[in-house]
Amino acid sequence: MPIVFIPNMLLPLSDGVKQVNVDAANLRQVIDGLDLIYPGIKSRLVEDGQIRSNLAVAIDGEVARLGLLEKVGEDSEVHFVPAIGGGAMPTGRGFLTV
Repeated sequence: MPIVFIPNMLLPLSDGVKQVNVDAANLRQVIDGLDLIYPGIKSRLVEDGQIRSNLAVAIDGEVARLGLLEKVGEDSEVHFVPAIGGGAMPTGRGFLTV
């Protein structure tokens, strides 16, 4: 079963559990499985049928590009990573937002 690593921001919903095995073949099933174990966690990961825009998902070290349809393997590692926002850098004529 894939191993799911729960990010620090969601540990209160998992009673502090940092990783859990979930029987799943794709990311949607991973999240549904997590929600069965930890009710309410799905709403923090999914919005309008998509992974929330403030999250990235890495499966076996690769960023998931297919959203909830992304396949996971029997031995996959799934990480939910809070997105890192851009900033601003000086350009000589003000700031360039990245």
